[in-house]
Amino acid sequence: MSGLEELLIEGLTATPRPRYSGAVALIQRRGRVEQVAAVGHTARYADLDGTLVPPDEARQVDVDTLFDLASITKLFVTTALLSLVEDGLLALDEPLATWLPGFGDGERRGVTLRRLMTHTSGLPALLPLWTDWPDRAARTRAILAAPLVRPPGTGFEYSCVGCLLAGLLAERITGRGLAELVRERVCEPLGLTWTGYRPPADLLPRIAATEYQPQWGRGLVRGQVHDECSWSLGGTGGNAGIFGTAGELARFGEMLRGDGSVDGRRVLGADTVAEMTRDQLPAGLDPGFRHGLGVRIADPQFMAVLAADGAFGHTGFTGTCLVVDRARELVVVLLTNRVHPSRDWSDIGELRRAVARYASR
Repeated sequence: MSGLEELLIEGLTATPRPRYSGAVALIQRRGRVEQVAAVGHTARYADLDGTLVPPDEARQVDVDTLFDLASITKLFVTTALLSLVEDGLLALDEPLATWLPGFGDGERRGVTLRRLMTHTSGLPALLPLWTDWPDRAARTRAILAAPLVRPPGTGFEYSCVGCLLAGLLAERITGRGLAELVRERVCEPLGLTWTGYRPPADLLPRIAATEYQPQWGRGLVRGQVHDECSWSLGGTGGNAGIFGTAGELARFGEMLRGDGSVDGRRVLGADTVAEMTRDQLPAGLDPGFRHGLGVRIADPQFMAVLAADGAFGHTGFTGTCLVVDRARELVVVLLTNRVHPSRDWSDIGELRRAVARYASR
């Protein structure tokens, strides 16, 4: 048993409750997989009372298991948007009102695509779209009309609303759905077969279950996006909704490490990736890490010692993370379903750091 597998088994056997039903970790150096470990099952519980799922619904997790990537989706959407910038369809520093006239004037003209991507737009963290608005059209209007909580550029607030708005912007500019844009501009050029929004029903046995949500009429969520905002928009929000495997997520990370291309497949220009992965925050803003376009930089909360190298990446609420460390030529992926069957049952912050420390050896 490898040390990496031992780390994952600790979470699987934690007391009083396991931290997840299944997990996969992958460490890649210079584009080659050094270690990969997969433990547990795609589901364990059918409800919050501890009822076990039937054996045929608890498939063994392997390297091809699909996980809800949650907020790692933001990196794929950022990449698609930056490809539109490269094509001249968007600009990072133009007011959103240039393309969305109904977004507003005055202070709201300070909201730009760059500020959406750096969470400095002044938009709120969240809107309860799934409870307060009746349908997709009303929810879309609510996102476009979201009030500012501070003047743009004056503070950092991690905003799913801003990412939802960025996704709507991409759709408005191109006339294409976000799922199509991400597939055509990111997944297909990289050769990602399984990664994307709204996985087809025949993949359900390979998908790790997430949360039990009877309060929203969803039951045990599996194969649908866990995030309620994205779910309320049909599963294709700019903040969450993409499913993927560890190997394909590592390939996406390798593309970023490789300045926009991997194995001769180019997704973004090198200058664009350099802009994406440089610190964009004003010196006076210090949320405990730095931030590029979409990516967090040097965040010790999930990167541990790799933060000192200026590593970049993102986490996902469902229990996922991606770290890219150019200095060590590393890509590190951790996928879990830590919200199964409840978001309140576990925290995997220490596991994320432990995997990063292990990869740094």
